[in-house]
Amino acid sequence: MIKDQHPTGPTDPLRRAVLRGMAALGITAVAMASLAGSAWAGALLDRIKNGGPVRIGFSTDTAWSFKGENNEMLGIGNVLVMELLKKLGATKFEPVDMEWGSLIPAMQGGRIDVITSAMFVLPQRCRNVLFTNPFGTVYGGLVVPKGNPKGVHSLPDIRDKGLIFVTGAGYADVKRAQDTGIPDDKIMQVAGYVEIAQAVKSGRADAGGGEYLGIKGAIRNDDSLELADPFKPNYKPGYPAFAFPQGEQDTVDAINEVMKDYIGSDEMMSLVSKYGYDKSLLPDGSKTADLCKS
Repeated sequence: MIKDQHPTGPTDPLRRAVLRGMAALGITAVAMASLAGSAWAGALLDRIKNGGPVRIGFSTDTAWSFKGENNEMLGIGNVLVMELLKKLGATKFEPVDMEWGSLIPAMQGGRIDVITSAMFVLPQRCRNVLFTNPFGTVYGGLVVPKGNPKGVHSLPDIRDKGLIFVTGAGYADVKRAQDTGIPDDKIMQVAGYVEIAQAVKSGRADAGGGEYLGIKGAIRNDDSLELADPFKPNYKPGYPAFAFPQGEQDTVDAINEVMKDYIGSDEMMSLVSKYGYDKSLLPDGSKTADLCKS
């Protein structure tokens, strides 16, 4: 657990990272002291230091990111990133709810500071945003009509049976389906998990795919749908991480430093367990630098 939550304290993770880097370059203690203020070089960190708000961008998802009745930000990604940013001194947060496909363009347009939805680290995304290290290791799920009448248990099943697959626009499952050999005209892309469930329920699609907790949450109160059991993934797990704008490497480094002690701690687990996050979803040690290359 990180005990010091003040951005200029001696145990502040960003300050420690900066000082270690200076020491490695042979910079003297006097120089370190005179340059201590450079710990807030990034635009977002500077805004946090001055008491400004952090604009949190997310797409509504019943497990990872959504707004409560009083407009409070809830879900695994939202509560986690707010707690991590608080440890860097942040006190003000502004929710910016939008469709999944608009998140990265909004970030590139300067309208949001961080993406908290379960956005997996993928090489094509790494070219547009900066990711922290993962805060989870997540497999997907398949939603099918009750009783699974067409016997769907994997993406290859959908391909081999010539069925219609639905997933969210920009979701990792789009590429997974394409890599499996499902034709593009058999891949339906919709706005999010609610729409995925509706497409399967209405018969417009035979099965829907997405991140496990998101899919599970979308059908929680619908007896006409179920998750394919067993589900047989033909791909590696996804690694959700927080996304920041290009140019905010200082912020990413600071968040990664805090995450070292926080992810998997009792403090963290008590915060996110209510949303279905358990120890089976903890990061497996994979690093974003490697995931961006794979």
